[in-house]
Amino acid sequence: MNALIWLALVSCAISLILTPLFRDIFRSWGLVDHPDQDRKIHKSPIPRGGGMAIAVSYAAACFIVQWRTGILDQYNLSLVWKILPAACTIFLVGVVDDLWGLKPWQKLAGQVVAAGIACYSGVVVQSLVGKHVDAWWGVPATVVWLLACSNAFNLVDGMDGLAAGVGIFATLTMFVAALIEDKLALAMATIPLAGSLIGFLRYNFNPATIFLGDSGSLTIGFLLGCFGIVWTDKSTTLLGIAAPVMALSLPLLDTGLAIFRRFLGRQPIFSADRGHIHHRLLDSGMSTRKAAAMLYVICCLGAVFSLLARAVHDSAVSGVIVLLFCAAAWIGIQYPGYTEFSLAGKMLFGGGLQRNLKEEIDLGALRKSFRKARTPAECARLVEGSAGTFGLIATHMRIAGEDFAGAANPDGSQWAARVAIAEGDWIDFARVPDSSAGAVLFLDAVAASLRERIPLLDPADTQTTGVVR
Repeated sequence: MNALIWLALVSCAISLILTPLFRDIFRSWGLVDHPDQDRKIHKSPIPRGGGMAIAVSYAAACFIVQWRTGILDQYNLSLVWKILPAACTIFLVGVVDDLWGLKPWQKLAGQVVAAGIACYSGVVVQSLVGKHVDAWWGVPATVVWLLACSNAFNLVDGMDGLAAGVGIFATLTMFVAALIEDKLALAMATIPLAGSLIGFLRYNFNPATIFLGDSGSLTIGFLLGCFGIVWTDKSTTLLGIAAPVMALSLPLLDTGLAIFRRFLGRQPIFSADRGHIHHRLLDSGMSTRKAAAMLYVICCLGAVFSLLARAVHDSAVSGVIVLLFCAAAWIGIQYPGYTEFSLAGKMLFGGGLQRNLKEEIDLGALRKSFRKARTPAECARLVEGSAGTFGLIATHMRIAGEDFAGAANPDGSQWAARVAIAEGDWIDFARVPDSSAGAVLFLDAVAASLRERIPLLDPADTQTTGVVR
């Protein structure tokens, strides 16, 4: 226990000393993050790369305590040395990105290398959903998990004190769990990270004078991912993996929401936006400190759920705890007001998805039919026959220079429009009140298909069925 106390105190003290030193060095070198009045709302340039202070504090505390006690076997710092090569790799990736900048694929490649080194060192998922897995499944699962944790903290690092505070709660959760479950190696590995983060938060809480940078956020997330694997090592319960997920729930949930949100908005997954949970809270009028405090409370609740799920040996009770956590998370998602998800839910459960699928199928079949049409008359029949599916009526058409009369413009039509096809060719449409939401897609499909097909038509056959020339 004395070694644990020493690790916490020494790491915190070193962090308190080194953080302002690194801050001043980075400021003098011009390694600062400039505000842009959009996502970066700080008022003046702030030095980045605070992760260097955390990394040095963590490593130095471990070396000092080992040297001071001289009894490594008793206090078991073996886990620290096991993950050190992988942690150094992910840290260097972050440093390079902070200093010179990396493309997303380069950063991802570096993370994969670090995850591979962790697997080689023995930090591998050994059980999944309560069953033992061999290396064929354990190694990919480990890589995916470590990438998720690293990038989750990288994405959540968008507000003063947020990533560092979330890291403190998650680290202390795993430290307490290690003490309860008598995993001394895990306790020895987690407590210096908690101490380093606490010392760093002194300068990172609003108003921050230094930022974590990628060297900090990636390393913190990677270390916590490794700790989570060790925490649930050889777990024989179906819900064992749920504990670290709940402990890291805020950054993982925010990352999942960001990916889903960008997918719905057809944006690149690695693009930046102001849609993260902390941005939504700030946009709602909360101050940075209040938003951080609220998110700290959420992390605390996640920690409680996580520890309860591991402490209860009854799988049924643990399942109830996980379900309660999921319900709380679902309620929490509603607060920031993600309209994308509410619309997606309405589409999925309100029949919109089925309608869209049917419309896409109908449009695909229509495009194929147009490619087989040989005369303007055949094209006219296709237009008139398919328009009704989308609540439209073709009233007059000119295709390849030939005129075709369609149905009469009905009473009560919402609007009428002429769609230009090619030079001298067009189609007049009327839209009825119960028309489909995919009417515009239909018009685009008709116009594009006819522009492609008209040069290939044979104008000789102009006999029609249902279309008067």
